[in-house]
Amino acid sequence: AASTDHPPKVKLESGRPSLRVSISQNATLQCCYSSQSSWDSLWTQTVMMFPNVSKLVVNDSDARVHFGNNNYQNKKCLQLTISDIVLNDTGLYQCALIWSNTNVVYTPGTYLQVYQPIQMTLAISERTKNSIITAQGILLLLFVLIPGIVLICKSKGLNELEKKKGTEEENIYEGLNLDDCNSTYHQIQRSLVQGPYQDVINNDEDDIQLEKP
Repeated sequence: AASTDHPPKVKLESGRPSLRVSISQNATLQCCYSSQSSWDSLWTQTVMMFPNVSKLVVNDSDARVHFGNNNYQNKKCLQLTISDIVLNDTGLYQCALIWSNTNVVYTPGTYLQVYQPIQMTLAISERTKNSIITAQGILLLLFVLIPGIVLICKSKGLNELEKKKGTEEENIYEGLNLDDCNSTYHQIQRSLVQGPYQDVINNDEDDIQLEKP
C-alpha cells in the first residue's frame, strides 16, 4: 500500500475473545475490519511468559499454518487455521493492519489456550468393570434393605416385650382367690370394731368379782 501521513479510516470488528482447544486439535481464528482502502496484513502471536512479553509473527512457512480471507463489501475478514495444535501455540493472536511502517493497527485479537487432556492411566478389563458394577449394585441394595430390616426387628422386639409384660400381670392376678381376700378383709374389720368393746366387758367382770365378800 502507498505510504501516507494520513492513513484511511479503519473500523475494527469485535471478534471472539478467547478459544480453548486441546493438544492435537485444530484451531481457526478470525479478525475482521471495515475500510474503504486495502491494508496489508499479517498475523502476530503475543506470548506472555511473566515477566516477559514477546510478539512474534506467525510463520507462513509452517506446514501446520493456513491463511485465508473473506471479503463482504467493505468488511474484510482474515482467517488463520492452525492444525495439530501444540502447547507452544498458546498466546494472543492479532491481525496487524499495516498502512506504512509508522502506521500499524492491531485488532483486539483472540487468546488461544491450549491444554493437555487428562488421560486414563489405569487399564481396567471389561470383566473387572462388570465386577465393580455388580459390587456397587449389591452395596446399594444392602443400603436400602438394612434400615428396613432393623426397623422390623425393633418393632418385633417391642411387641414381644408388651406380650411378656401382659402375661406377667395375668399370672399375678391368677394366684389370688377373691373369696379368701373378702373373708380376710371382713375378719380384720370385725376385729377392729369388736376389739375395744370386748376389753371393756372383760374389765367390768373383773371389777365385779373383786367386790364380792
